[in-house]
Amino acid sequence: MRLFRFAYLLLLCLAAAAEAQNSPPATTKTTVFAGGCFWCIQPAFDKAPGVLKTTVGYCGGTEPNPTYALVGSEKTNYRESIQITYDPGKISYEQLLDIYWKQIDPTQSDGQFTDVGPSYRAAIFYGSDEEKKVAETSKEKLAHSGKFKKPIVTEILPAMKFYPAEEYHQKYYQQNPEHFEAFEHGSGRVSFQKKNWGDKP
Repeated sequence: MRLFRFAYLLLLCLAAAAEAQNSPPATTKTTVFAGGCFWCIQPAFDKAPGVLKTTVGYCGGTEPNPTYALVGSEKTNYRESIQITYDPGKISYEQLLDIYWKQIDPTQSDGQFTDVGPSYRAAIFYGSDEEKKVAETSKEKLAHSGKFKKPIVTEILPAMKFYPAEEYHQKYYQQNPEHFEAFEHGSGRVSFQKKNWGDKP
């Protein structure tokens, strides 16, 4: 009887542990970064422990319900962006910024790599004064690291409404892996990452 009771209690503990592991975190946070072609910055965040969800889309403009065609016309202030939902207990905002810096050329002001135009300009969209402070500190840290000879020009801007992009843009690296790889390498992004960070982050 005692052995049976012990086994029963053990099963209850295991079940509770499994439920706790599978249950969503009590607190989640969301942030938005613009880093040029949104196809290219999604993979790194998708594989980061603590990131729960990523969605590529548009941020920075005022026109309602922007489309890829509208944003690509370069007649709005929208930028191709990524919205990241994460568990702050597993990954911090500062760590997300560390990942972000390694996805972009922070010295380029007119776009990112071969993608030139307002919609490809890099930006950190902060959602609070605390995020703004952390982003500014992270930017200063990168500037003083000696990693880049040119000034760090990535903008730090107040958050605006984020609109998800069309479905065919989501997880493009999974939907069209061959075209994605060719595009990513052809843009110069991968060679830049390897030159400055030793490997593709």
